Amino acid sequence: MALGLFLLLIPELHWFLIGLSVIVVGNGLFKPNISAMVGQLYAPDDARRDSGFTIFYMGINAGAMVAPLICGSLIGKYFGLKWGFCAAGLGMILGLVVFHWLSGWLGHIGAALQPAESLNRLLKVALGCAAAVPVIYLMLSQAKLVSFILMGLFVLLTVYFVGSGVKSGDRVQLDRYIAMLLLFLAKIVFWGMFEQAGSSLNFFAKDHVNAPFDFSAFQSFNPLFILLLGPLFAWAWPRLEARGMNPSIPRKFALALILVAVGFTTLVWTIGNLQGPDGKLPWQMLALAYLINTMGELCLSPIGLSMVTKLAAPKDVGMAMGAWFMCTAIGNSTAGHIAAVAVSGSGTTGLDQYASTYTLIAYAGFGLGAVLLFGAPLVNRLMHGVK
Repeated sequence: MALGLFLLLIPELHWFLIGLSVIVVGNGLFKPNISAMVGQLYAPDDARRDSGFTIFYMGINAGAMVAPLICGSLIGKYFGLKWGFCAAGLGMILGLVVFHWLSGWLGHIGAALQPAESLNRLLKVALGCAAAVPVIYLMLSQAKLVSFILMGLFVLLTVYFVGSGVKSGDRVQLDRYIAMLLLFLAKIVFWGMFEQAGSSLNFFAKDHVNAPFDFSAFQSFNPLFILLLGPLFAWAWPRLEARGMNPSIPRKFALALILVAVGFTTLVWTIGNLQGPDGKLPWQMLALAYLINTMGELCLSPIGLSMVTKLAAPKDVGMAMGAWFMCTAIGNSTAGHIAAVAVSGSGTTGLDQYASTYTLIAYAGFGLGAVLLFGAPLVNRLMHGVK
């Protein structure tokens, strides 16, 4: 990732796409593995696992809140955007140094299963990464193909997990993979709705919201709310478990979908009832929508990370975690198509277009949330005791 960020310093589109491709490959090495390592810190039946992933998620969002301010609003604005990329690359190197410095705290977590083969494995991974860069470059330069490629990959991963469950001869593991894939589909829908935050809600804030600060500041609201609410959610799950009131994983996913539907319903109601004389809307209502959506995210995203480490067989945890993040990519791609519809109007017609698009999002969230809420017992049976 550091190498890719440094390549962004070259002011030419070809190298820019190569840099992005290298970042994508580096992120593919980082995110699934670091999440799997967090899961290995807890025993399979440890009720603290969901809280541990919530704290981990808070760390991610601390970076999401601070890094854009340092790299973009400060260095990028006053010294040039390319130096913002440079600062991010130096930050990656600093993170790598700190990680290795403190890796002793992890004990055996993340260690090679067969240390004698470490060099051989490293060579294979390096060659795989080098081969992946041109593939990612092609996807970035042919964006229209990405949605089809991602859906094709999801089908292949579905075949892989079902096949892995069948080959194992373990009916319990097969059922768990089916449950995991069903929850993956719920995540795709959720992310397609939630990720309006990085697309249509940005334009909505810029053109239709009356705020005493720059519209780009709304991008820090989500990570800020995660940092504020994360400790509360991390504290709540074990205590609800102790009282027998902790919602199952499918019901937490259902709550996430319903909450994001409530967030967009708030915006639709605001458009219909709180337009000022200038046709603009109070920024507090957009902040409230971000708050509600963030509560939904905390019910799904860290819980989903924990869920993958519980449902996947040990040999498949890395693959399953990669599939989890690929579902994020599919959701983001879907969010882009939805955003294109939401921003297609202009002026007051634009507000009407936002209202109609966000109404459809709310219907989808309430509908699928209700299905998952009432269908949770079936999914729970497929999970065979995983909570």
